[in-house]
Amino acid sequence: MNASKWIRQIHRWLSMTFTAGVITYIVVMQQGQPAAWVGLLALVPLILLLLSGLYLFVLPHANAWRSRQRAVA
Repeated sequence: MNASKWIRQIHRWLSMTFTAGVITYIVVMQQGQPAAWVGLLALVPLILLLLSGLYLFVLPHANAWRSRQRAVA
């Protein structure tokens, strides 16, 4: 498995952990004022989702740029 497929798989799992973190935060909010660390349950996967999503967004553009560079050379 190459790096791109690993990043894509990690991105999928991060989306599930983010969803679980948001659901957990909503449930805890129903109980009263949650501790500050409970909000991090959704924030940490969200930051990692941003990074992996940006990589996956740029990947096709980078591949096209590399193929154009090879064609010129």
